[in-house]
Amino acid sequence: MRKIFLLLSLTFFINSFGQTSVFNTLLKEHVNSTGFVDYKKLQKNEVKLDSYLSYLNKTTPQRNWSAAKTKAFWVNAYNAYTIKIILDNYPLKSILNIKKEGKDAWNIPFAKVGGKTYTLNHIEHQILRKNFNDPKIHVGVNCASGSCPQLGNFAFTEANYESKTNNLMKKFINDSSRNKISENDVQLSKIFEWFKGDFTKKSSLIDFINKYSNTKVDAKANVSFLKYDWSLNGK
Repeated sequence: MRKIFLLLSLTFFINSFGQTSVFNTLLKEHVNSTGFVDYKKLQKNEVKLDSYLSYLNKTTPQRNWSAAKTKAFWVNAYNAYTIKIILDNYPLKSILNIKKEGKDAWNIPFAKVGGKTYTLNHIEHQILRKNFNDPKIHVGVNCASGSCPQLGNFAFTEANYESKTNNLMKKFINDSSRNKISENDVQLSKIFEWFKGDFTKKSSLIDFINKYSNTKVDAKANVSFLKYDWSLNGK
């Protein structure tokens, strides 16, 4: 019995690793170093994306998974299904143009995981944000838009989740097209306004920015928020 359990566990591990590798390869081949996505080229490899989505539909996250493994799984699922809904409606200028029965892209129930159907909003807000006190989730999940933190050209794993999200947060905060930071004045992405509570549970917003910013911001600096660019992060 123990041998059967070990065999099943090994089979699941190999399948999980293989499918995550498929998604990793897709991102590496179709997303550049600044997060720009070649959706037209990606459409030609959509069968590989569908293979990964099929794996997600057959896989139920387990309670004994580590936090890093669980977050990596759900962030990958969010990003894979975001890409899928873009491809299903491509070409388009913005994810905001996607509508179905009066619902926007984030509220359409189409993301299948473990035999259940979710919306993108449910994955982000009811699973990731609700269950994990981790503001770096906001640079993990990607809204396929110009002002969104760049989409990484890699899949998240249990081993790389912390280091990759740390790197993405540092890139995001120091990207002058998304945040404009000086010692006495910071103009931040709307993400820091919309989800301020996620970034200020342990300290102030400026304290959080200073953890990653190349420029040291004064505690009394003026804070404002930039207009959000919803144009598609690709051609």
